[in-house]
Amino acid sequence: MCGIVGVFYKETDAGLVGEALVRMCQALFRRGPDSAGFALYGPRREAGLVVRVHLGRGDPTATAAEVLAAARSLTTVLRHERWEDSLRLEISDDLEGKFADLLEERVPGATVFSVGRSMEIVKDLGAAEDLDRRYGIGAFRGTHGIGHTRMATESRVDVAHSHPFWARPYPDIAVVHNGTITNYHQLRRRLELKGHRFATENDSEVIAVYIADRLGAGESLDDALRGSVKDLDGTFAYLVSTERGVGLARDQFATKPLLWAEDEELVVLASEEIAVRAAFPDRKLVPAELQAKEVRWWLR
Repeated sequence: MCGIVGVFYKETDAGLVGEALVRMCQALFRRGPDSAGFALYGPRREAGLVVRVHLGRGDPTATAAEVLAAARSLTTVLRHERWEDSLRLEISDDLEGKFADLLEERVPGATVFSVGRSMEIVKDLGAAEDLDRRYGIGAFRGTHGIGHTRMATESRVDVAHSHPFWARPYPDIAVVHNGTITNYHQLRRRLELKGHRFATENDSEVIAVYIADRLGAGESLDDALRGSVKDLDGTFAYLVSTERGVGLARDQFATKPLLWAEDEELVVLASEEIAVRAAFPDRKLVPAELQAKEVRWWLR
């Protein structure tokens, strides 16, 4: 049992994305006390990309220095800042999607959580409020985002297996998921044969790569979502975010809860209504339940 949430502002580039997601995830804490995470989207950078790197559980100061040196040997580092055991880099070029793999090869123990022109992923052990204190999530303003609070069932409790999952190496695509993908190994092998690499053993990561693979082949988000309902076996309710917006899908059995609500300004997505009310108590949002095999999406 996990909690998933999302918010999408239809017009503004400075919506209270971070604050809303923290409140929503915290309201669902009982659904996932092990870890929390967020994929946050701001206006697209015309030049450069943002990289979020987890420094591991060793000496974060030493690892940060190694990561910075390795990054500078690969590309131009425009800016960098340290947040606890996480490093945020702004780089000029991701080397045609190879930057993350090359950085991890040069600095064992470091893990690239995301690369994006508008997206950055922040995740860690603990509750949403803990992450807000460590990383200042609540201050983030932007266009949209998704969040997750995790109860580990199929894989170990660590930062790498926490959600959201980045669709490596595609910039700006991430997924949060509640459920179990029973044909995970089959789908993973199929995607690996196409050249994709996976960073964890978590079944949810395959959804992110699956969607990104279809989008990369020129399909619409609608087509990719509908394809996932046919191709993914098991129980799932998931949210996917891209540079342009968000989408959601639910399996044929509708075993995992997923609600959506919208008005003229925003869209709110959550496992339970309590999360919607935690962030938007005064708005006249009326949540509706996503039906079995149903998909929805909103793009800017």
